[in-house]
Amino acid sequence: MTTIQGLLARHPDDAPAIGAPGRDWLSYGDLRAQAKKVADQLHACGIGRGDRVAIVLPNGPEMAVCFVSVAQAATTAPLNPGYREDEFAFYLEDLRAKAIILPHGYDGPAQAAANRFGLRVLRLSVPEGARAGAFELTADAAEEQQADQSAPKNDDIALILHTSGTTSRPKIVPLLQSNVVASACNIAASLDLVPGDRCLNVMPLFHIHGLVAAVTASLQAGASICCAPGFDALRFFGWMREAKPTWYTAVPTMHQAILARAARNTEVIAEVPLRFLRSSSASLPAQVMGSLNETFGAPVIEAYGMTEAAHQMCSNRMDLQKPGSVGVAAGPAVRIAHEAEDRLIAAVGEVVISGPNVTPGYEGNAEANKKSFFVEDGQRWFRTGDQGAFDEDGFLHLTGRLKEIINRGGEKISPLEVDGVLLDHPDIAQVVTFALPHPKLGEEVAAAVVLNDGATTTDRDIRAFAAERMVDFKVPRRVIVLDEIPKGATGKMQRIGLAEKLGLVEDA
Repeated sequence: MTTIQGLLARHPDDAPAIGAPGRDWLSYGDLRAQAKKVADQLHACGIGRGDRVAIVLPNGPEMAVCFVSVAQAATTAPLNPGYREDEFAFYLEDLRAKAIILPHGYDGPAQAAANRFGLRVLRLSVPEGARAGAFELTADAAEEQQADQSAPKNDDIALILHTSGTTSRPKIVPLLQSNVVASACNIAASLDLVPGDRCLNVMPLFHIHGLVAAVTASLQAGASICCAPGFDALRFFGWMREAKPTWYTAVPTMHQAILARAARNTEVIAEVPLRFLRSSSASLPAQVMGSLNETFGAPVIEAYGMTEAAHQMCSNRMDLQKPGSVGVAAGPAVRIAHEAEDRLIAAVGEVVISGPNVTPGYEGNAEANKKSFFVEDGQRWFRTGDQGAFDEDGFLHLTGRLKEIINRGGEKISPLEVDGVLLDHPDIAQVVTFALPHPKLGEEVAAAVVLNDGATTTDRDIRAFAAERMVDFKVPRRVIVLDEIPKGATGKMQRIGLAEKLGLVEDA
């Protein structure tokens, strides 16, 4: 089983697969029939194996089913619906997309960008009363073209995503059918997923976390997914009561927003007991893990993933979770390498991975591949860009992104360490530590914080709190109190570029 089609083939026709709030469930039999129909519709439009299809749809069951279905006939390229026209144009040209799938009646920036390149536009419409994820595809214009109608093989590209580079051009990450399936199997095994499990998906489905951890891993296990229309802390517990999930997966900022609403939703938490909660895509503060565990009475499984690994690399175990650790190797081989030399070491260094879920390499970027991959003992290792070390139990502890480590006059400071100290302050709800340019030291430590409701702590109080718990050079020289910390499209707080976003660079 090394293709998405094979992954779906084993489950009973009548078992529920895809749902959504207020909608009837799509069964596995329905899902297979929908995928066959989508393949026929794509082939009729001259799109087949190897052709790249951009997908610009809102979060929900149609997006989940569209991804799974198109991947069984062509190559998928999900894009963030929130992009502007020039961003769509960049990605569509960079991907060499042959077609784009847009919602029926949509006439926004993705349409304008597609028109620039003369892309085939396919409209997705949902028949009235249709089950969750059932849809029709129609082409804007008829055109006779031949397509390769054979099913994609394990070494065909199933999914193309871009890295979210902040300082350079985003890199194209092709993920093979075998990469996606291997990662889905790894996640399902880590979480002991069974057909009776149900995921409430609140992650965006243009992102690897939602596409693979929530959707594909569940489908691999024959389980079901209730696809919410995005993340909304105000509606989360209502969705939970209706869908009756056994788990959900999210980024730390989403978990924190859910925790903020938990006290007024204790009945739902008791009524719908979760088997576990999962967190990934950013480091989960130990304090937040503890609060989640106490609130939901369920294990909190922090995992470590990235796009180039088709998501998961490490995961805490179901029987043992270590706050502050991203867990043990969970699929690929995970080691530590020297940060400058191409060799493995047994100390703090750069995390590297090797395995069937790892991309074969960035597309059209020989320089990046040369920097990112090396071979030792006949094994090909990918450099993650993260710094970390293993403890005596084989649990990986990350120090931070290498490019995010703050270099204060030669003293190296982990932003994650400072985050952890500041989050012990009783008045602080969220924190992100970042580098502030400094004319003499190169970089200085700064922190943006969000206070708990009603808290009146000052920046001076917070610095004094930190000074009692950390060596002087690690104490933030600037603490900025905000109502909300700026986040990226997937809900992650972003350290790089935060000083510029907050208008602090000129001051510095």
